[in-house]
Amino acid sequence: MRRLRVGYVGAGFVAAFHIRGWTGVRNADIVAICDRHKERARAAANLCRELGVGNPSIFTDVSDMMATPNLDAVWLTVPNFARLPVMETIAEEVTQGKARLTGVACEKPLARNVKESRKMLNLVKKTGLLHGYLENQVFAPSVVKGKETLWKRGASIAGRPYLARCAEEHGGPHKAWFWDGEKQGGGALNDMMCHSSEASRYLLTSPDETKDALKLRTVSAEIASLKWTRPEYTKLLKDTFKVDFSKFPVEDFARATITYETQEGFVAIVEATNSWSFVGPGLKLSFELLGPEYYMQINTLNPELYVFFSRQVKGKIGEDLVEKQTAEQGLMPSIPDEAYTYGYTTEDRHMVSSFLEGRMPVENWEDGDLVVRLLMTCYMAAEKGRKLSFPPPGLEDFVPKVAQGVWDPKSVLGSSRE
Repeated sequence: MRRLRVGYVGAGFVAAFHIRGWTGVRNADIVAICDRHKERARAAANLCRELGVGNPSIFTDVSDMMATPNLDAVWLTVPNFARLPVMETIAEEVTQGKARLTGVACEKPLARNVKESRKMLNLVKKTGLLHGYLENQVFAPSVVKGKETLWKRGASIAGRPYLARCAEEHGGPHKAWFWDGEKQGGGALNDMMCHSSEASRYLLTSPDETKDALKLRTVSAEIASLKWTRPEYTKLLKDTFKVDFSKFPVEDFARATITYETQEGFVAIVEATNSWSFVGPGLKLSFELLGPEYYMQINTLNPELYVFFSRQVKGKIGEDLVEKQTAEQGLMPSIPDEAYTYGYTTEDRHMVSSFLEGRMPVENWEDGDLVVRLLMTCYMAAEKGRKLSFPPPGLEDFVPKVAQGVWDPKSVLGSSRE
């Protein structure tokens, strides 16, 4: 069987997760790494060699990487603001015949707003490439197994599930651009609800249904800054990332209620919560699925492994136990293989096999575009302070206030505050 030769554009934090997860991917090699920072590209390439998942060449220019003859697919793992420019370059190289690709996969979210998302989708359709949307939580083994079990043993007897609760929470991102509303496209909602909304739709959809079986009907949402606009934390952000939240804040907390209508005419509801103001051992992913006579719960901070360190153990600050680790002492959960637990290994394996077999991945840019439209509806609902029917008018040209740099964190208190 031939092997898929993959190049990565973007060698930052999320790319490292994919590379570590690649040890569980068959019939594929990472043959190229492109990043505008050569040292970062070199570090990612060295990790590939260390793990035995490829011996990639290093590039700082996308066009140069695309000109290499041994490239079959590209993984886009660049920051949000760079995804459309990079895809424009890839599309140009492909349509001119300078690159011969099978497919392209893109990290979440597909774009910063609906206008950019439509451009991304149109570009990939113009090239005729297969396209995969890298939504890792849909591929998380516990989520996949939980869905399989509840639909097989519960829904088949008692009826379909009617409520999904999904949350992603941690203490804040690693890089300055995440905190910049214009570069990222928003704050915690845009960064994390892309996961929660798509994972919940996956859980509520029967294995025997197509994705359009659930009709998205209404959206309500609220955003707030609970922690990072407090003076001491604003100063910390400015000192650490040169980001001034006193002038250009974004939300560090978001919640949304999404209502679907099933094929049978039943109501199915999603409750999504996302936060950069959560202080715990580290990143917390939680999922719940409820039906007439059954219930499922997942919490990544309840693993099979815990370690304890007393006050006398004063080691270096790190993230060797769990992503976005916030402590080095006490009783700490430890996730042995985060790339596997969070779904990176399984999603990459699916994308590779799909591209090798010439079929469209189950998570593709159509799904990514829907997620962006849903996220922008959440922002619009939060700004208007009311429930909206989906899709609301004006969505194509809507840019959230947080992305424009004009959001007032006090707006969550309402117009009647004294």
